Amino acid sequence: MNTPFHLAFPVKDIESTRAFFGDLLGCEIGRSTDKWIDFNFFGHQLSAHVKPEELAQAQTNAVDGKNVPVRHFGAVLEWNQWHELADKLKAEGIDFVIEPYIRFEGEVGEQATMFFLDPSGNALEFKSFKDPSQIFAK
Repeated sequence: MNTPFHLAFPVKDIESTRAFFGDLLGCEIGRSTDKWIDFNFFGHQLSAHVKPEELAQAQTNAVDGKNVPVRHFGAVLEWNQWHELADKLKAEGIDFVIEPYIRFEGEVGEQATMFFLDPSGNALEFKSFKDPSQIFAK
């Protein structure tokens, strides 16, 4: 098992953050105050801190003809879990920055990926590898 990472990031408010990460994404809620909230983000610790003045729209880079937000975070999920999440987000009407799609189909490093924003405008990417052993393939 990999060691969990910790990421702290700014949000505009606790309520919309709790609903998005807790209710929509299904992340277990840890400790919280009126200024921050922790989540179990697929085995990793996220700490969302209310600091709206720190929020800024991420700049993008062109990747595969798509505008990928440079500043983003997310999780690598199992193949079926990724597809279930993509279906759930579509059903919930999430406005994707990059719609769910398959990159490098039939090639080394074949992966599913999607980008969307949390209520504070933080960009998230969720991906999955058809063959998990190829996560760092060249």
